Amino acid sequence: MSLPSNIHVSSHPCLLAKLSQLRSQSTSPRETRALIHEIASILGVEAFASALKPARTGTDKTPLGAEYETQGIEPADLALVPILRSGLGMVDAINGLLPTAVPIYHLGLFREKVSLQPVEYYNNLPFHRSELSPQSPASLDQTANTAAATLAVLLDPIIATGATAEAAIQLLRDWGVQRVLLLSVLGSAQGLHRVAGVWPEGVEVWVGAVDEGCNENGMIVPGLGDIGDRLFVAIGK
Repeated sequence: MSLPSNIHVSSHPCLLAKLSQLRSQSTSPRETRALIHEIASILGVEAFASALKPARTGTDKTPLGAEYETQGIEPADLALVPILRSGLGMVDAINGLLPTAVPIYHLGLFREKVSLQPVEYYNNLPFHRSELSPQSPASLDQTANTAAATLAVLLDPIIATGATAEAAIQLLRDWGVQRVLLLSVLGSAQGLHRVAGVWPEGVEVWVGAVDEGCNENGMIVPGLGDIGDRLFVAIGK
């Protein structure tokens, strides 16, 4: 399967085995949450090994009194941005991989049932254009594209049609981030192509596996079903 160069598909055997378990209709909500956490952890390790760099932060001493050089990560000013609801299932796993606490912002997007196009209903990225006074054009020029992070780590377990991830990337780009790292458990080939082309020089996508396409309802086949419903026990809503 030919994919753009900014799409990276995991080949980790443990991730693939856990994904097979996650696909099953018999997997319980508790097991689903655990598997999403474990798959996100593996995916995050792979993605961060490529997207982050070590950075010297100073020196410290061991309990034996020996001095050593301390290491951090670069960029240090990154933020996690889960897409509600299902992105919340990946937050703890990815946050736990980082050496220090980072901001977590949320984007609420849902697909309209007929058009399958994304609708934004929640956004708590700081320094919104909408939060600035319309009577302050100078303030608008100075802060409209000021992001609180250089790198945004966007979390969305499923990339189906790609419309939701595309909209989220556009929001983050408008916010002013320099790069977006999108982590997803599963994507469709068509959705990944769509996402890869939104901002090719600024977006890297790491995905656990790729399914061929989506059905008429915009669901990946064979896929995972509605992972948000499965995570939050809302099946049949």
